[in-house]
Amino acid sequence: MSDCLSMASLTTTAAAAAAAAATTSRLLPSSSLSRLSLSSSSSSSSSSSSLKCLRSSPLVSHLFLRDLPRGSSAYVSKSRFSTKCAASDPAQLKSAREDIKELLKTKFCHPIMVRLGWHDAGTYNKNIEEWPQRGGANGSLRFDVELKHGANAGLVNALNLLKPIKDKYSGVTYADLFQLASATAIEEAGGPKIPMKYGRVDVTEPEQCPEEGRLPDAGPPSPAQHLRDVFYRMGLNDKEIVALSGAHTLGRSRPDRSGWGKPETKYTKDGPGAPGGQSWTAQWLKFDNSYFKDIKERRDEDLLVLPTDAALFEDPSFKVYAEKYAADPEAFFKDYAEAHAKLSNLGAKFDPAEGFSLDGSPAGAAPEKFVAAKYSSGKD
Repeated sequence: MSDCLSMASLTTTAAAAAAAAATTSRLLPSSSLSRLSLSSSSSSSSSSSSLKCLRSSPLVSHLFLRDLPRGSSAYVSKSRFSTKCAASDPAQLKSAREDIKELLKTKFCHPIMVRLGWHDAGTYNKNIEEWPQRGGANGSLRFDVELKHGANAGLVNALNLLKPIKDKYSGVTYADLFQLASATAIEEAGGPKIPMKYGRVDVTEPEQCPEEGRLPDAGPPSPAQHLRDVFYRMGLNDKEIVALSGAHTLGRSRPDRSGWGKPETKYTKDGPGAPGGQSWTAQWLKFDNSYFKDIKERRDEDLLVLPTDAALFEDPSFKVYAEKYAADPEAFFKDYAEAHAKLSNLGAKFDPAEGFSLDGSPAGAAPEKFVAAKYSSGKD
């Protein structure tokens, strides 16, 4: 997926439109033909008018993109060529969200989807202005060079799960798909509604991946300082660090991937999904504030507490928020939703520049909520 780039000349644009229309008429039935919408003003302000975003249409792009001048792109809506450029097709994003929900119900992959979105966005460096050098949510994690970073061990499994959805919806960028999967996983596990926006542009080659070492480590010598070093570099604060840490209420740590945790516990030995690993909470597919309560109490040796987890109740500033979230699940949900949305936007380049929301679209009856907790109760 490439950016929607304006063409320098209206003459070139018109030629592209003519070539596209001619090829379309040859290869598509008349019922499928779309109408080109171009501005033909001769003023200098309209000389950069462009044929908009054809590239994300799975039906048309492969038919005549080769006939367009190099560097141009466009997309097709249901009945006509759209006059508004976007990195991702909103209709395809909505459909992809429904497919992700079904994937979560059958594969119980909520934790790894959250991690995928986080690790794509979490490479952001606020001190670097240029895109994509600054890192962040740009889809770079799909490339092997970044997947092989130590902190990303196991995330190839998340990519493999999402591959059929990406293949089905070619009008969705990887950057948007990763963040959509992450937010949907939180919501489907019982967590808060995340105020997401979409339209993230993808990087296009592995040379644009960030260097290794931008993601947090689980066991640094000074855990609290390490968390601040990493998250302050992203532009996040102490409240957001603690709130985001609460997502460890989902998932498990596997010693063969991270070097942390037990091979299995009474909570993980039977899955769901691949058995094993050590979870932070007993109901590790349910999003709630158990993470904070369990770290505070430390009553169960089968529950994982990493050095960076313990730091939340040891550092005076972090502790204020950790205590608050342990006692007040509503406060945790509110702060988490805001922090997750902020993280998902870090470093991203949006097209359109303001992004767009999937909320407010016509919707049918809401599907029954997936209650993941009944699959991970820890009862023998």
